[in-house]
Amino acid sequence: MEKFAFWDVGRLAAETDNVAIATRRLEPQTEIDFEGQSLKLEHTVLEGHRFAIKPIAEGETLLSWAMPFGRAIRAIKAGDYVCTKSSLETLKARRLSLTLPETANFQDEIVPYQLDEATFKKAEQLSRYQETLSFMGFRRSKERGVGTRNFIVLLGTSSLTGSFVKALEAKFKDKLAAYENLDGVVALAHTEGGTKDDPNNLELVLRTLSGLVIHPNVAAVLCVDRGDEAVNNARLQAYLESHKYPLNEVPHAFMSLTSNFADHLLEAENGVKRWLEPANLIKREEVSASELKIALQCGGSDAFSGVSGNPLAGWVAREVIRYGGAANLAETDELIGAEAYVLKKVKDLPTAKKFLMMVERFKERAAWHGTSAEGNPSGGNKLRGLYNIVLKSIGAAMKKDPELRLDAAIDYGERMLEGGFYFMDSPGNDLESIAGQIASGCNLIFFITGNGSITNFPFVPTIKIVTTSERFKLLEKDMDVNAGAYLDGTPMDEVGKETLDLTVRVVSGE
Repeated sequence: MEKFAFWDVGRLAAETDNVAIATRRLEPQTEIDFEGQSLKLEHTVLEGHRFAIKPIAEGETLLSWAMPFGRAIRAIKAGDYVCTKSSLETLKARRLSLTLPETANFQDEIVPYQLDEATFKKAEQLSRYQETLSFMGFRRSKERGVGTRNFIVLLGTSSLTGSFVKALEAKFKDKLAAYENLDGVVALAHTEGGTKDDPNNLELVLRTLSGLVIHPNVAAVLCVDRGDEAVNNARLQAYLESHKYPLNEVPHAFMSLTSNFADHLLEAENGVKRWLEPANLIKREEVSASELKIALQCGGSDAFSGVSGNPLAGWVAREVIRYGGAANLAETDELIGAEAYVLKKVKDLPTAKKFLMMVERFKERAAWHGTSAEGNPSGGNKLRGLYNIVLKSIGAAMKKDPELRLDAAIDYGERMLEGGFYFMDSPGNDLESIAGQIASGCNLIFFITGNGSITNFPFVPTIKIVTTSERFKLLEKDMDVNAGAYLDGTPMDEVGKETLDLTVRVVSGE
């Protein structure tokens, strides 16, 4: 039997919670000293899983981040491992050496959010700092903004030309050493728009491609199609012009593949070569941090994502917004159950209504396929302590600092034209979600992970944040920030300032 002080083995997401999160694996008969009482564990509690710190009566709600995520189906004693039928099944299926309860002691519960228009109060955004923060970026036109990188982009307008732009990218692999201000020549290939008939996501595809074409990290862009697809250059150009994207402010060309692959490859290579020197003449200059737009994204989440990693990203995003910049929170299905937190501070009633409409629309679409958002947490999520969609959603929502208000709810890939905190409607898949955030104008990605997932984008830098020190030690060559330092006792302000310093260095070229 081992004995521990609580803060050596556990954390509270909020002081008013009735369950705690284990920061290490705890075996049966472990005793924990919590606020003068001794909690004795009867079952194995894995790292990231929760145990009660006070008695919870049958029918009472379980709280994390001071928000309900389940309801007790029988009395729960202080020290009991809290579990659902689904979480027990997940652990038992993995054939781990664990001492587990025979039956669940709580059931999942999503508390429906009701927007009370009669009592709604709009919130003010945090005041902007009087002092300035700057970084070294690539200044484009006023409408395009500032780049954190300088790339020539080879865009496969439809899925049919992805292999061509990849082959074209390979032609420049070893030819860029002399161009010190050019970060690369990179292919953008995707899976959409290659049919003869209009796809049902035509508007989404054209909006996304348009945002990528005029992105401030793009020094020049070649768009390649075959000409007879549903999504082709003519349609893309028309969309760019009709929706007033600043296409004329980007060096660009449109090319259709109509004959020999090799001949077209040589033609395209010669065309791109003419952009190398002009792109290299663009140099970094000192610009305001108000030009930063951060994509907030997580994947491979664990129980600490909402305690260390996501709050850290939210802390830095808050500071950037106070310097005039913007941040973009996405993944609609991973905010279901966290509506009350997201809307605790919001700009106005239409913004709140639009956000809720997007959440309800996702639920409706899931229902078309005979499923629901409650099935969102993966087996890996449950293994790492995210028992249900509410825990996962509340943790994901912590990328929005509690002091910030929600300024706007925008459609997938819709451009962010001002500073502030945005929600962008998107799926929970990391790659698809990030593509929309980049199309909306994000020039930096914060990617937060619990298990060590890695996600990037071809022409936008990613700062990778991992939630625990133990995981960081395993993956320090792949991860950039150890948010686990906060769990280890370093104040969030200190970890946040270090990460903000890193952010400035990264967007300046590191």
